[in-house]
Amino acid sequence: MQEARSLGKNLRQPKLSDLSPAVIAQTNWKFVEGLLKECRMKTKRMLVEKMGHEAVELGHGEANITGLEENTLIASLCDLLERIWSHGLQVKQGKSALWSHLIQFQDREEKQEHLAESPVALGPERRKSDSGVMLPTLRVSLIQDMRHIQNMSEIKTDVGRARAWIRLSLEKKLLSQHLKQLLSNQLLTKKLYKRYAFLRCEEEREQFLYHLLSLNAVDYFCFTSVFTTIMIPYRSVIIPIKKLSNAIITSNPWICVSGELGDTGVMQIPKNLLEMTFECQNLGKLTTVQIGHDNSGLLAKWLVDCVMVRNEITGHTYRFPCGRWLGKGIDDGSLERILIGELMMTAADEDLVKQCRTPPQQKSPTTARRLSITSLTGKTTKPNAGQIQEGIGEAVNNIVKHFHKPEKERGSLTVLLCGESGLVAALEQVFHHGFKSARIFHKNVFIWDFIERAVAYFETTDQILDNEDDVLIQKSSCKTFCHYVNAINTAPRNIGKDGKFQILVCLGTRDRLLPQWIPLLAECPAITRMYEESALLRDRMTVNSLIRILQTIQDFTIVLEGSLIKGVDV
Repeated sequence: MQEARSLGKNLRQPKLSDLSPAVIAQTNWKFVEGLLKECRMKTKRMLVEKMGHEAVELGHGEANITGLEENTLIASLCDLLERIWSHGLQVKQGKSALWSHLIQFQDREEKQEHLAESPVALGPERRKSDSGVMLPTLRVSLIQDMRHIQNMSEIKTDVGRARAWIRLSLEKKLLSQHLKQLLSNQLLTKKLYKRYAFLRCEEEREQFLYHLLSLNAVDYFCFTSVFTTIMIPYRSVIIPIKKLSNAIITSNPWICVSGELGDTGVMQIPKNLLEMTFECQNLGKLTTVQIGHDNSGLLAKWLVDCVMVRNEITGHTYRFPCGRWLGKGIDDGSLERILIGELMMTAADEDLVKQCRTPPQQKSPTTARRLSITSLTGKTTKPNAGQIQEGIGEAVNNIVKHFHKPEKERGSLTVLLCGESGLVAALEQVFHHGFKSARIFHKNVFIWDFIERAVAYFETTDQILDNEDDVLIQKSSCKTFCHYVNAINTAPRNIGKDGKFQILVCLGTRDRLLPQWIPLLAECPAITRMYEESALLRDRMTVNSLIRILQTIQDFTIVLEGSLIKGVDV
């Protein structure tokens, strides 16, 4: 019995103090190597999961990896970082070793703030675009990101704060940079950690930061998507085209920003200001901006190049191209426009203002579609019939692919419908092909004018068909079409003719009516007066092909964003 007890003592984990320096070094080395290997594996798994099946097909991982939840992998990374920061501590302080290190770093930095500007601020305080609009630079700062987390009353523990900070840094593609800055204070690191600690092994530490840097290759919204109820400050900037219009108008402008989690509601823009900040509950990924004015005063015509909106915590900046007039008696007479957002690249921060300005040949999505397609050479040419048909096929195919992806991997359906290469854009090209849109008595003619003439014809004429069933189907389609167009025309919104066409296409797509409406319009007598004989809509084979293509998206349930159809009662 006594021998058994003696053996049991020998099998117990020996204390480091009982071991020789050589054994201690070997044991610690294996542990450090294990942490580094785990970091390499976790970052690789996160990259493969984010890249999805495409990465698997390219041989970067196993198929079962793609099924892992992003949140689980990020939580696992947080655990690993805590274990790394807990290794070799001189004295344990608090529940989170990482947050404790960050707090001590923050204390030291804040003591020096009054002596000099923060060395991590990028660029000048403010900069001016070609339109004269001042755009403030968003400072990149580890301390500032800590303050954002410290201001979140929803988080009660140090472990929670550390995880939120990791998520924010990961979303901003700054995790590796922030941790490198944290560890750059060698005096603090030596004070907190023993010589054998992972964070004091220089080569392993550099490899660790390099593995974390690889996560910058993919886009995470792991902060935005988790903390959905927090209040977030946003900054919006309206960039007019000053060469052609007034930067300031006498009417009362307003804006409404929408995202995947909600919208701001209508916000009045202070007069004579093109930039404003506002705070609201997390909107999620931004999708649309509605912008308009009340047409009051002498200067009530406004040519807006684009609107930019930035999340002041995550730094995500969205550009909403416009390139159209807002005003009665100009362009299509719209006092309100719905702009579709695109997330700007974060890498080229210095070129932010240049990127936000719409190139002359592109204008807004709608203007570009009405006038031309911009080729790679920069020359402006009208699309031919083949290019237009190809565009329709691509737009519909993108929607089909959207619904075949796992739900968490889907992008914005609004962009696929109303973006520059979306379904609305493609159908506008079809309707503009061969369209007699030359000015008549100095008045532009729009697709919506053709739509309204078709409605007037359908409402005053009974169609005569040989087949009684065809009569019933066509009467029903005519009635529905007229109802939708009239509902759009009577909606309490000041949307122009191109905006009305966009709403009609969106509603027709949602309610699976487009394949019924296209043949009605193709057979309407107004088409001979408003379209050239060579127009695509006057070619029966092309129309039948278009109907078949549009029928391929009828099996999907399409949910439209509220901002697209607000006020339209159908």
